[in-house]
Amino acid sequence: MADKSMDSGSWTGCAVMFLQSLCPDLNLLTRYKDQQGKFIVFKVIKLTLTDSAGGVGGYEILKVHDADPFLGVEVKFVDMTACRQFLESYSSGAVRQFFSQHACRLLAQPQELTVETHLKAGLHTLDQCLDEIEVCLKHVHLSQPERLRDEEIDCLEQQLQSQVLGPSAPQPATNIQEESSLPSNCFKFQNRVFEDRILTPADVQKFSNVVGREWRKVGRTLGKSCRALKSPAIDNLAYEYERDGLYEQAYQMLRRFIEAEGKAAKLSRLVRALEDCKLTRMAENMVDIQPRE
Repeated sequence: MADKSMDSGSWTGCAVMFLQSLCPDLNLLTRYKDQQGKFIVFKVIKLTLTDSAGGVGGYEILKVHDADPFLGVEVKFVDMTACRQFLESYSSGAVRQFFSQHACRLLAQPQELTVETHLKAGLHTLDQCLDEIEVCLKHVHLSQPERLRDEEIDCLEQQLQSQVLGPSAPQPATNIQEESSLPSNCFKFQNRVFEDRILTPADVQKFSNVVGREWRKVGRTLGKSCRALKSPAIDNLAYEYERDGLYEQAYQMLRRFIEAEGKAAKLSRLVRALEDCKLTRMAENMVDIQPRE
């Protein structure tokens, strides 16, 4: 009997890849901590993931962190096929090969780079079960991301996109060019492109009608990138509008978000927050996707 939780239509999962250069002349962690080297190392990681996952649309880098002596890369997969392709590439050694090729070119390494890798999903070390891709896939799916993308990663992504779009920048010979084809006023959700726009009063009403008690969770998620909703703002809203019911509490929360963020209070941010809170059906409702039979 098929596992409905593995339905690729609403599939997400998270894994952390640990990287360490075995070349004595290249310390990835030190290079990433250097302001000038950070972008180049990030670009190598991005190109490697794009090659191994079959394109830019199936994954998102959430965080790159210090896991001394390794560099840890937290990746959110939003497509089961892309995740399976990445796992197969990792199992075959192709991920290390892609990384080595891009690092040698962009980091000016004179010879082929040897890199040590480890892959984890939650408490599971996937290197121990790579001969069972479906088991690895399940571990990744059960390891849901606990955070939004770091602001640092947002800046690096924007810098990378600017380089790709720049008239003097050489175009990478990978599928990363697909990222620049998405208009700035659009966003991608469930492999479909939607027009991004400022949230409207109709959006606030629709959200408030269906979110129920989950409004606090969504508010805290939005609060990770909106100062007006940071602690203790959510608890204060709940107390202030307790007598008015859940609709009003949700309404006031989203209204505060819009007032604080102005033109940055976009539909894409609300959809991402709902998705991160595992409220996929509600996110679909916000962009008028009809529920699947």
